[in-house]
Amino acid sequence: MRPLTPDVHSVVALNERSREVFRQIVDAYMDTGEPVGSRTIARKLNGSLSPATIRNVMSDLEVSGLLYAPHTSAGRLPTEEGLRMFVSGLLQLGGLDSDERQAIEAHCQAAGRSIEEVLNQATTTLSGLSQCASLVMAPKLEAPLKHIEFVSLKPGLALVVMVGESGVVENRLLEVPPDLPVSALVEAGNFLSARLAGKTLVEARSGILAELDSRRAQLDELTTRVVQAGLAIRSGGAANDGALIIRGQAHLLNNITALDDLARIRQLFAAMETREQMLRIVDLVGQGEGVQIFIGAQNELFGMAGCSMVVAPFLNSREQIVGAIGIVGPTRINYARIIPMVDYTAKLVTRMLGK
Repeated sequence: MRPLTPDVHSVVALNERSREVFRQIVDAYMDTGEPVGSRTIARKLNGSLSPATIRNVMSDLEVSGLLYAPHTSAGRLPTEEGLRMFVSGLLQLGGLDSDERQAIEAHCQAAGRSIEEVLNQATTTLSGLSQCASLVMAPKLEAPLKHIEFVSLKPGLALVVMVGESGVVENRLLEVPPDLPVSALVEAGNFLSARLAGKTLVEARSGILAELDSRRAQLDELTTRVVQAGLAIRSGGAANDGALIIRGQAHLLNNITALDDLARIRQLFAAMETREQMLRIVDLVGQGEGVQIFIGAQNELFGMAGCSMVVAPFLNSREQIVGAIGIVGPTRINYARIIPMVDYTAKLVTRMLGK
């Protein structure tokens, strides 16, 4: 996991007393979302520091830009910069319990299911376990194939069934000539399957097209058209971008206390539905390694709503990043629990894709 890099301050710059007070304030904030006062911290520390001493420490932390005082309260809250420093240097990660691992594993079983089906279920599970909105940018099928076939649905329309070596199934609709006989679909499927084994469509495409040119007399014209169309279903255009899946947006509406908060959340929903924005997120994740955390204004997409994102990439069999999965929630999410949850899910998806 790549840790966050604090913008200005370092955990090392805080003495032991300041670290402990700061840790207690952040822990209390994550539990309640409310400003934390010196007397509350004194009780948590069992009287080892007086409220007056704690107030002095809190004042120093405020000057350092790690805490701030809401105008309606004498207590303090961590700033976004303070939360970033906490996550990067003071956070102690928890672990997933067996029920959580089993729930994620059960929904990441790939055999006989399409990528979209598996990721849809994985995203729903992640949202339910984290009580946050979850998102995934699904990849195009890059894994080597072991079988491809065409199934007639109705005149002019066929279903392309692609089975990867890992057992992942992807289905695509394909327009075909209305008078196409079933025998042409069978012949096209057999032709492609024999030449695709162990290769991706991209890897096999040029060789198959060259062979089509040399064997036109041996293949029926309609069969040739099906083969060419089958090779084209994953080339260029929007289909290459994969599918955006978002689940659990309603979780972001929990604990909304003001109308301006609701307005920001609505803006966030609109931004999350914009494919271009989500592709930028995948690009950002691709620049690092492992789980990455974006808190508040650190990312313009989520900063406007006071939210955080925990996201991790998943890879194909050639260790190329083909997508990302993660959660979006308020800045006071349970990072210690959610970070390993996202990490575990991303690794399972990577395994599913044939790593």
